[in-house]
Amino acid sequence: MDPVALESSNTLAKNGHTAGNIPNDGTGVVALDPYLEPFKPALKRRFDKAQEWIKKIEKTEGGLDKFSKGADTFGIHQNDDGSIYYKEWAPNAKQAAVIGEFNNWDRNAHRMTRNDFGVFEITIPPTSDGKAAIPHNSKIKISLELPDGQWIDRLPAWIKYVTQDLSVSPAYDARFWNPPASERYSFKHQRPKRPESLRIYEAHVGISSPELRVTTYKEFTKNMLPRIKSLGYNAIQLMAIMEHAYYASFGYQVNNFFAASSRYGPPEDLKELVDTAHSLGLVVLLDVVHSHASKNVLDGLNEFDGTDHQYFHAGAKGKHELWDSRLFNYGHHEVLRFLLSNLRFWMDEYQFDGFRFDGVTSMLYLHHGIGTGFSGGYHEYFGADVDEEAVVYLMLANELLHELYPDVITVAEDVSGMPALCLPLSLGGVGFDYRLAMAIPDMWIKILKEKKDEEWDIGNITFTLTNRRHGEKTIAYAESHDQALVGDKSLMMHLCDAELYTHMSTLTPLTPVIDRGMALHKMIRLLTHALGGEGYLNFEGNEFGHPEWLDFPREGNQNSFWYARRQLNLTEDRLLRYQFLNNFDRSMNLCENKYGWLHAPQAYISLKHEGDKVIVFERAGVVFAFNFHPTQSFENYRIGVDVAGTYRVVLDSDTKEHGGFSRVDSNTRFFTEPLEWNHRRNCTHIYLPCRTALVFALESTTTPNGH
Repeated sequence: MDPVALESSNTLAKNGHTAGNIPNDGTGVVALDPYLEPFKPALKRRFDKAQEWIKKIEKTEGGLDKFSKGADTFGIHQNDDGSIYYKEWAPNAKQAAVIGEFNNWDRNAHRMTRNDFGVFEITIPPTSDGKAAIPHNSKIKISLELPDGQWIDRLPAWIKYVTQDLSVSPAYDARFWNPPASERYSFKHQRPKRPESLRIYEAHVGISSPELRVTTYKEFTKNMLPRIKSLGYNAIQLMAIMEHAYYASFGYQVNNFFAASSRYGPPEDLKELVDTAHSLGLVVLLDVVHSHASKNVLDGLNEFDGTDHQYFHAGAKGKHELWDSRLFNYGHHEVLRFLLSNLRFWMDEYQFDGFRFDGVTSMLYLHHGIGTGFSGGYHEYFGADVDEEAVVYLMLANELLHELYPDVITVAEDVSGMPALCLPLSLGGVGFDYRLAMAIPDMWIKILKEKKDEEWDIGNITFTLTNRRHGEKTIAYAESHDQALVGDKSLMMHLCDAELYTHMSTLTPLTPVIDRGMALHKMIRLLTHALGGEGYLNFEGNEFGHPEWLDFPREGNQNSFWYARRQLNLTEDRLLRYQFLNNFDRSMNLCENKYGWLHAPQAYISLKHEGDKVIVFERAGVVFAFNFHPTQSFENYRIGVDVAGTYRVVLDSDTKEHGGFSRVDSNTRFFTEPLEWNHRRNCTHIYLPCRTALVFALESTTTPNGH
């Protein structure tokens, strides 16, 4: 990280600290990137807009802290005296009533009062025996009278638990989740400190079993958490938690923003999952979807009060053409309350440690990235196509989260490469901690589709892996859930294709296809891990080359679960080669945990040899050597090393444990000599077999077994 970024505070507050004499007016990012100079007016304008919102919220709501506690008052709550309080914003409605099983769905029984802002509320006294009038887990709705006299029924916008009975209807039922104290989950463990090196395991609870069904929170807690910990990851990114009616949407068509998906179990089970992860030292990130919402009317936010413009923009501006979903109006006071409170709710209620913000590119631009290629020209990031209201919302979201939760982690999924997205707010950045390196998986897939091994462009590979914005942290990944989905192929599928089904058994011959596939799978992942960013991400199952794509039950596949599962049992079968890829993934993560290259400065690449297909670089005091040549091994291969000393191999992709041939003796000691080589002060000679990656560290840092 750049010292200017490190020393500047991630806050919009007027007293926010910026390094040196850098101005605190939103233009400080120019100190890190002088090419932003022409765009100072745009940077200052969005910074000022964020400041204006903070002032307005301070004046009208008592500050961001109070403003973001909407979930404490909106929605349905039981008071200490047993009464029920319900509050809902529906400005187009003339009248409102609470209906449910508790009053036989009678809209005349419990009418709500309306204020001048279109907020309805009601307090329902306890029953004669002192119990809450609305029983725990009973069905409930709000009924609204529109200006034309028509009544419509909706699920409460802030509802915390909804269930689906497909035998009755695909529409969800809202339920009042209010378990007795004895049944509420009580958190036992503190949140872990934010890791210096972020190694993320991206997971989907529902597919986390080889069985043909939806996996539960309980099963994920019992079976997946120890597995993730054992593999050396320190963070989990949970997908598809916010409730979504359509399972095949992968969780990206959210209906109920405050409800944890009931497919996997009740809310208390998700709390136990997060708490157990914390006990293992794992931080848990929520894949949060604030970029759009499901267009469902009966069980979503769409047309909640009878209009198309309550939470969303009206007309075409409020619809996403490709996703067939609704787009939020980030410039509206109540929408900001809803979204900021939503972030706060997941942090407080479920103790999440941060968020991966989905679809940030769609938010940042009025064209939503549709039909637009980003050339890298700065005019694309600060022109008329930018949705400044959305940019300001993201600045406010990062302000809120980093102010209240100092160890929070926020990750932006942005394909456009917008400058300053991951720089501190005091400098005029948007305040994210990390961005996803979305160009890297695209590069690997393109190479595997279009290039023969001997045609690989070593210079272009290293350029793509290191081409990131100065001072902004990046999470690298060779593949994510996107590449695992039906219609695409994972890296291992590209590498081995049909032979994955016939030759992954150790009882069958090691074919050239499987040999190549396993070797390159390991090398691609290590090179991405070591060179591509300040964090690393892997999608569930890809670590061992999961042999099938992901396809959720839907009409087009006869609602089959065959592909909506991860066959995690494959690594447990001692007769299958998947175990070796799994072993390497663990070794790679544990090696990073020891040497910390992810939080070290960017690597120094001393060799990019197109003919030999060799890459050599140093990062965090360790030396990486990759030989991508399909057939040529190199003896006494001279490599540059900056720090003199005796080195040992601390990670070898070619060991028997990793499915290789153990061509390098793990006991070998490598002595440097004071001969400058490839712009390094010293050099040493190594044996570098074909399609092998080696990591060397000073002998003084290694333990007796080399790790």
